[in-house]
Amino acid sequence: MDYSIPQIDCKDTVSEQEWHTRIELAAAYRLMVMHGWDDLIHTHISARIPGTEDLLINAFGLTFEEVTASNLVKIDIDGNVIDKNTPFGINPAGFTIHSAVHKARPDDQCCFHLHNTDAIAIASLENGLQPYSQYSAFALASMSYHQYEGLAVEPAEEKRLQDDLGNANFMLLRNHGALTMGVTIGDAFMHMYDLIMACEIQVKMQRSSDIKISVDQRIIDGIKAQASIVHTGQTGGQKTWPAMLRRVKRVFPDFDQ
Repeated sequence: MDYSIPQIDCKDTVSEQEWHTRIELAAAYRLMVMHGWDDLIHTHISARIPGTEDLLINAFGLTFEEVTASNLVKIDIDGNVIDKNTPFGINPAGFTIHSAVHKARPDDQCCFHLHNTDAIAIASLENGLQPYSQYSAFALASMSYHQYEGLAVEPAEEKRLQDDLGNANFMLLRNHGALTMGVTIGDAFMHMYDLIMACEIQVKMQRSSDIKISVDQRIIDGIKAQASIVHTGQTGGQKTWPAMLRRVKRVFPDFDQ
């Protein structure tokens, strides 16, 4: 059996904006591995190339530690591969969710969708995420839910996904997983980090019969603006995301090839 992966170098054939997006998206896939969020070859992160409707997504069949800037696949908003030089295809079933949310949120560059076990556990509880931590407060300030409809392959589900997402940056997919949106790739990553942390904390707390202390709703109502100062956006996000890129470069020096 041939275990080799086709090697591609597209740095000199794409725009500067596209190459920058490719590097950041490849880093996001490597961060999934580093945090233990990957699911074999399944789940996806998609990112819009600025100034276009075109998207980048992982090549179907590669593990996330094999994703590089060059082997990401360029597709249109409907999931058609428009990268003539790639030998790879994409997972059309996996792209259904991404196509729906990118169409509904043209101002957001990035969508993360994960099958993290703690997120699935919390998504599968009737009452969902509870205000048990600062991380949950971040998420609950912009949270939505979508009911499970089986594998996301039916076009009719697209409108329901869009309606359920609305303006939220965080979504728990019942019995399925988690989804976050971001104006940048870094913001979408930080939103997912907050959501996974919130779910992990809640799962641990539910093992205890002690009375739970909840975050006051007034704090949740005001925390979204606070988070943009220290956590995401043009201030917090501009500190956190470059640090994550440096971390990826130390562990996976080939990601930006």
